[in-house]
Amino acid sequence: MARSHVHEPGNFWIRVCELLFYPASRLLARRRFTGIDRLAIPGGQLIVANHISHLDPLYDAVFVRKSGRIPHIMAKSSLWKIPVVGRALAGTDQIPVDRSGSGAGQASVDAATQALLDGKVVLIYPEGSVTKEPDFWPMKPKPGVAALALAGDFPVVPVVHWGTQQIYDSYAPKRKFKPLPRKDVQVIAGPPIDLSPWRGKPVDARAIRDVSFLIMGTIRDMLAEVRGELPPNELFDPKKAARKSATGKSSATGDSSAAGDGSTGR
Repeated sequence: MARSHVHEPGNFWIRVCELLFYPASRLLARRRFTGIDRLAIPGGQLIVANHISHLDPLYDAVFVRKSGRIPHIMAKSSLWKIPVVGRALAGTDQIPVDRSGSGAGQASVDAATQALLDGKVVLIYPEGSVTKEPDFWPMKPKPGVAALALAGDFPVVPVVHWGTQQIYDSYAPKRKFKPLPRKDVQVIAGPPIDLSPWRGKPVDARAIRDVSFLIMGTIRDMLAEVRGELPPNELFDPKKAARKSATGKSSATGDSSAAGDGSTGR
């Protein structure tokens, strides 16, 4: 099916970001963009992407903008408090996500839903943060992604990137930033995810769970194809991993204490 090219005119802040982001993304890596044409259509679109580095939004913003659309990325609200950065985020109409709890995040879901209904492109990282999976595979998704995906009848486009983690490893204890030697960064948009089984039906807890895992599973499988590797059977659960680590440390401490008592006795 032929797709109509669209171009959304940018304001002052959009043009400033273009002047900064385009050369920066080229300077840091060799960009390898695939599937931009999938985004070059009018109307609301929800882009769902994996998150492997804090550099991802830079490349995602350029990727979406090269399609002619303006990205509206959901990001943690604390960024709006940073001088200049906050002005740019507000000026480009990005969407702040309040992580303080007690239902505060619902405002960001409502804002993103309205943006989609207004025909805008919204980008969300379903994991909610940079993945903590040791090999950069996706984590379990947050339920907000399914709520957005089922909020209206618009395309839900999966996007994966690979390579940004080699430039900036968000959780590395030392030398997080490694721009040299210059690396490849791949950004790939896949076909829209088929959510027709859930369209027009009540959005209950089961639908939220099934759709969120369908979305994240699709992203994982796309990433596996890009990497040329078999993905894990299960999505990484950071809470479960933390409990397992704590249990292991507790057992090790107990064993060490027991060994100490024995050696003292001898």
